[in-house]
Parts: sequence; C-alpha cells; structure tokens
Amino acid sequence: MLMAASILSSDKINQLFVFGDSLSDTGNVFRATGGTHPPSPPYFQGRFSNGLVWVEYLASMLELNFKPNNNFSYGGATTGEVSMNGVPGLLAQVDSFTKADQKANPNALYILWAGANDYLYGAANPTQSIEDLSRAVESLVKVGAKKIMVANLPDLGKVPATSHHPNANILTSLTITHNISLAKSLDILNQKLDYHTQIIKFDVNSLYLEAITNPEKFSLTNVTTACLNNLTTCDRPEKFLFWDGIHPTTAAHRVLAEAAFKGLPISSGS
Repeated sequence: MLMAASILSSDKINQLFVFGDSLSDTGNVFRATGGTHPPSPPYFQGRFSNGLVWVEYLASMLELNFKPNNNFSYGGATTGEVSMNGVPGLLAQVDSFTKADQKANPNALYILWAGANDYLYGAANPTQSIEDLSRAVESLVKVGAKKIMVANLPDLGKVPATSHHPNANILTSLTITHNISLAKSLDILNQKLDYHTQIIKFDVNSLYLEAITNPEKFSLTNVTTACLNNLTTCDRPEKFLFWDGIHPTTAAHRVLAEAAFKGLPISSGS
C-alpha cells in the first residue's frame, strides 16, 4: 500500500510536519473558533474524531513527541490557497511553513493529505487539485525537505454522509480520477528529484477498501454507518470505521498510522 523511492537515506526521522485538512487537524480549527468547533464533547479535544488522529499515533510509533505547532492542517481545508470557509488551504499552509522556515530539516517527515474537501465542496475536475498538490511538494523540496509522504483519497462516494446521496457515483468517479492522476504526478516528480529525496505514496484508498471488505482483519464490525448521530454516540466506537459521516474513529486512525509506519523507509526516531 505504500511505495518509496528505491534509494533510501540512512538518516532517522526526527521531526514530523503535517499539512492537510480535518483528517490530520489536531486542534487548529478548535483554537481558531475559541473551542467551539468541533464541539468537545463529543469530539475529542479539537480533533475531528473521538480520540487521537493518525499523525499523533504515527509520531508515537516514530518515538517522537508530537508538536502541535508543526501541524498546519485545518479542518475544511482544500488543496488551494484559501478554502471556501476561509481556512488556509494546503498551499497556504505550505507557504506559511516555507516562509518561516526557509531551510527545512532534511531528516523530518513532511506529510501532505488533502483533496477530499475540493470534491465535497463541488469541484468537478481533479486537474487543479493535482496541480496544487504537486506545487506543495515542489515548494517543500525547494527548501530542503527530503522525505515527503503524500496520501491519496478514500472513496468519497462510500462514506456515510455521501453513500446514499445522488452524487455518490460522481464522487467515486472523482476519487478514482484524483488518485490515478496523483500517482502519475508523483511519479513524474520523483523522476526529477535528486538521489536523496523521497516521495512516499500512502495508498489510503486501498486501506479503506480493505477495511470495508474485510473489517474483521482490523477488529471492526461496522464500516458503513457513523458512530455519532445527532451528538448521540454508539456503544462501542472502537468497532466502527467512521466516527461521523466523514471522519474515521480514533481506532481507524490507529490503523492508518500503522499502515503509514510500515511503509516508511526509516521507521525509528530519535
């Protein structure tokens, strides 16, 4: 599910920087809204889930202290500069990092995961989103990032909020096109990079599909409906894939982190 460049550095990952949307946000929207969104409880301390999110679990697996200041993700972010709701998009997040830190730590892991909101907000063509993601990767490379993980999208037509919606098939088609285009774009970027720079593809789509078709492998029993409905929670959230109509449970976030960790060229920190 993950692929890395064949030439791997021997340097250990010693920092984590994260750019993206609500799937990786550890409290940026919560702080920006004065602690009102997402509401806590039932959401967990500013996360769009019922517990820690995947980048926090990944940091722990890398034996790193997770630093919220190194997480630029905002719930609702698209891949562009400014999202529809006014939060910084992926490109704006990367820009704010590169302007403040013009010499990136070559031993850090830089994570990019965005695009879902582009299509959920109505984008009908992945071309711009893929260009945005490519620009974000190139911006990080220019300041010296050497290890960049880029995640693709789960099937946006098969999450609880959309699965019975008239646009479900369109969202599925957009997801497929996005993921194929992203893989091609990253392959092209990889060919341009120097010997020491790695782009790591994180195939989230396959992982979600595996969880939905084989839930018992991940100790899940419900992979189609949300645990949280109208602020009422289910009895056993650890058995659910989805916390709400869009976002995974913390149990699913742990599964994501384990898959990401296994695919890293260097899986130990300092």
